[in-house]
Amino acid sequence: MTVLEDRIEMAESGDELTLDMMFEWLEKMPIPEGYKAEIVGGHIFMTPQRDTHFQIILDVLEQLRAKYPRKRLASDVRIDFPGRLNGFACDVAAFADHSVKDSRGHWRYQDVEFIAEVISRDTAANDYGPKKDTYAAAGVPVYLIVDPYTAEWHLHTLPKDGTYHGDVSFGFGEEIDLNRTAVGLVLKTDEFPRD
Repeated sequence: MTVLEDRIEMAESGDELTLDMMFEWLEKMPIPEGYKAEIVGGHIFMTPQRDTHFQIILDVLEQLRAKYPRKRLASDVRIDFPGRLNGFACDVAAFADHSVKDSRGHWRYQDVEFIAEVISRDTAANDYGPKKDTYAAAGVPVYLIVDPYTAEWHLHTLPKDGTYHGDVSFGFGEEIDLNRTAVGLVLKTDEFPRD
């Protein structure tokens, strides 16, 4: 069956669109190698993974290893978040010590302690807008946006009532102090590459 046939069948059946259906379609599509796909508010976004993007992700993951075992870290892995059709493939996610995957083998958003998104030019609006709002609504304690185009990072903490109440931004080179958060360490940014 093709994606088009799946969509026609769904439209004829009157079934409501689900994240599982959308991800099944994505699995059937010829997504180019080096691209990641995620669903934000029911819209599918595919973005190329650039070297700068990867280097920042790897740097953050390596630093998080000081606290988190490898099995509690993820990159570009589907996590379903509250709201309409939000299946994100976060650049970096760190999970609490007690975390378990759900019955389908997916990480639960309730167990996320930290998320980092590295800005891509074409999807920056998602990271600064709907994804930030979704992470706050989900109660993700620490959300870090790293922007290699402006050479700045933006830290969002203290989620309450769907909004982050703690916001700090600095340029690359300034340390990100996460000691007063669930993460409990300091991230160095002096080696983050710029675009």
